[in-house]
Amino acid sequence: MGRLVVTAQMSADASIGPSIGWYQPGGAHEQAGEDEVRLADAFLLGRRTYAALAPIWLATSGTFADEVNAKPKYVASRSGSLTEPLDWNAKPIAGALPEAVRALKSEHPGNLLTYGCGEFAYELVSHGLVDELHLWVHPVIWSEPSRPLHGLGHVRMRLKASTAFPNGVVLNVYEPLPTDT
Repeated sequence: MGRLVVTAQMSADASIGPSIGWYQPGGAHEQAGEDEVRLADAFLLGRRTYAALAPIWLATSGTFADEVNAKPKYVASRSGSLTEPLDWNAKPIAGALPEAVRALKSEHPGNLLTYGCGEFAYELVSHGLVDELHLWVHPVIWSEPSRPLHGLGHVRMRLKASTAFPNGVVLNVYEPLPTDT
């Protein structure tokens, strides 16, 4: 049975907005992020994240890009407007999200990796589908209004691990707790 991992980069004040001038490239944290991708069996993406990432990765070359581009991608859309064929080795998710994700977790023994921490991530967490949240915190205050899970609701978590990288980036790995706790 696979696991669903939501991974997101953010500033120290939890800015996750589209202006990622705060992102600190290079260093050991970037290698750890690539390792996270290598360990994944597939990607599970919301429609907006898919639309933003597909053109970038399809235009990127190199060994790591080849690995990313070869992995299967499953794309969720509330509007149902996604139809096959999709680019970037992707397929739309059919049916209700909880059942579709549970089926994908059964099909893939490794991690399903979800990028971003917005509405789609909140929906996954609220259905109890997320096994871990990986929050990569960069040492900068950026003050953008976009925050993790877009303030849609409360999510209690248990810290499983924390790794501080030499450049000040910290990876916190959390397990979402059931909503009744």
